[in-house]
Amino acid sequence: MEEYIEATLKQEFIRPSTSPATSSFFFVGKKDGGLQLCVNYRALNSQTVKFRYPLPPVPATLEQLCGAHTFTKLDLRSAYNLIRICEGDEWKTAFVTPSGHYEYQVMPYGLSNSPSVFQGFMNEVIREFLHRFVIVYIDNILIYSQNLAEHRQHVPSIPEAVKV
Repeated sequence: MEEYIEATLKQEFIRPSTSPATSSFFFVGKKDGGLQLCVNYRALNSQTVKFRYPLPPVPATLEQLCGAHTFTKLDLRSAYNLIRICEGDEWKTAFVTPSGHYEYQVMPYGLSNSPSVFQGFMNEVIREFLHRFVIVYIDNILIYSQNLAEHRQHVPSIPEAVKV
């Protein structure tokens, strides 16, 4: 826990908080033996106005892959941290640990609107490639092509698009 706090303070993803709100912070074990961060945002999520940006429907998404033979999957680890929380709203994300009280400056996992907000962000960033040779599902990007020559042109265009 202390390593996580130190690292995210250094990255300026979190900061010390004086918020009147707080959520509990803990880790749970994953099947692979690692740890998954959990912040209990149930109280905050119950009061949040939901942003209903749609996630891509699976059947329509699969139809795009017809004729494709070459694929590359990119997983954007910690990509939610690309989204800055609206200035003045950081206090709502406050959490407590044995070492102190902190709040996020970037969008954390666990907020009810995080997936929708991030999907909308990614669709905007990758808009020119969507439905041509890219599928985006939250923090996963699938690049698909009919052949290897085409794929060699498609793949390099995505890292350039996601440099924000």
